[in-house]
Amino acid sequence: MSKVTVVGAGNVGATCANVLVTNNVADEVVLIDIKQGLAEGKTMDIMQTANLLNINTRMVGVTNDYEMTKGSDVVVITSGIPRKPGMTREELIGVNAGIVKSVTDSVLKYSPDAVIVCVSNPMDTMTYLIHKTSGLPKNRIIGMGGALDSSRFKYFLSLALNANPNEVEGMVIGGHGDTTMIPLTRYATYRGVPVSQLLDKETLDKVAADTMVGGATLTGLLGTSAWYAPGAASAAVVAAVLHDQKRVIPCSALVEGEYGESDICIGVPCLLGKNGIEKIIDVKLNDDDKALFAKSAEAVRKTNGALAASL
Repeated sequence: MSKVTVVGAGNVGATCANVLVTNNVADEVVLIDIKQGLAEGKTMDIMQTANLLNINTRMVGVTNDYEMTKGSDVVVITSGIPRKPGMTREELIGVNAGIVKSVTDSVLKYSPDAVIVCVSNPMDTMTYLIHKTSGLPKNRIIGMGGALDSSRFKYFLSLALNANPNEVEGMVIGGHGDTTMIPLTRYATYRGVPVSQLLDKETLDKVAADTMVGGATLTGLLGTSAWYAPGAASAAVVAAVLHDQKRVIPCSALVEGEYGESDICIGVPCLLGKNGIEKIIDVKLNDDDKALFAKSAEAVRKTNGALAASL
């Protein structure tokens, strides 16, 4: 019996739970929130599609009762305040650090063997906070950001190519921020053909730029953070772990010398399986990429500096 807990029944958490349930990823999904009735209501709404969508997963919604999460294989933490237009992810750090630390303590009390997937922003720093305060081995703490950024990258590539998004491959590494992520256009392909052979530099540069501000663009349009793609990206990470898929997905991981950096969580290509992050894949970067990665790591480290009060 596989069990997943999603903490936070806001837009991202509820979407993640919905994707998990509609795709029958787990035997049981628990959605938990601090707001009275919210998780229960969204659970009821989702499960009223069960007969329509052939759902076999059991779903439970609860208000702040972490005992109901007991025995979870994977826990997704989405709780915290979302971005508003004009806000950076970094501006969320004060409030969200306290929330994430408290939630981590609560879920590990009942699921000490769980793999933790962090979604809360600023995501790299919140993932680092979990590393520093939970005592978990590094393979069991995954920051979701790279999965989302890479999906956005592939979306913008597919538009430029007028292609099916499922036939486009590409990855984004570095920090999960509007100025810190690094879309690796050199490694992107369309049906195995490097996109650099199909698109000119100006077009590729625009794809990369659109990817980097993908979240901010949606925040401006929606008036709050996006949720469909973040929720689906979180569910994809859960599925890779729960079903031991051995998928390579860029995620925020604790690096210890990889890519020339240490003691930070930052987006790198990760092999995901039943043990969480089973391997960090070493992609050969050129000098320009290395310089961008070092700059990105510096920015993430600076944001981590604001965590002092929470450690």
